[in-house]
Amino acid sequence: MNLRIVRWVAWGAVAVVGGLFLGFSGLLPGTQTRTPAVTSSGIATVGGPFTLTSHKGEKFDSAQLAGKPYLAFFGFTFCPDVCPTSLMELTDLMGELGSDADKMNVIFITVDPDRDTQDALAEYMTSFDKRIVALRGSQAETDAVVKAYAAFASKVPLEGGQYTMDHTSGVYLMDANGRFSGMLDLHEPRATKLEKLRRLVNPR
Repeated sequence: MNLRIVRWVAWGAVAVVGGLFLGFSGLLPGTQTRTPAVTSSGIATVGGPFTLTSHKGEKFDSAQLAGKPYLAFFGFTFCPDVCPTSLMELTDLMGELGSDADKMNVIFITVDPDRDTQDALAEYMTSFDKRIVALRGSQAETDAVVKAYAAFASKVPLEGGQYTMDHTSGVYLMDANGRFSGMLDLHEPRATKLEKLRRLVNPR
């Protein structure tokens, strides 16, 4: 009987510690996330008007996305792994979608406008699908669009006065009316990613 009580107490302690770990894990560096707010209609409040500049030097605003679903991804050209891997994966998925890929827009918004000049973005984008549009703005414009998408971006100092950027790595799925439809996690099975994209461009 005493042994049973000891076991229950031990399992209770494990549960408490596990709960505390999960509660604090969102505060650890690199794990910050921002959950989109939800309106009374049940639709997440993600997205909004913006005006930025494309990697081709052309003005690009949110009105140009109207009428077609689109994908939005935040990153930066100095990103060592997540950004180029994600953009290459999107390029590959767009190729497999075939003509369905023409039914959507794909935008890549830099969170590092100081280093990601138009020339830097133009050179960077030559490695990916030509239909992906890279966008940049002033720091204030960048902060505004990051906030509008309930995303996260923060400068992380490195040795020697250098820095990297911590940022939201998921791809936003937005429908033809500019409403948030979900997230594309590039760690998901390929079949799942393709199904999400097909459903986005060909809603039932």
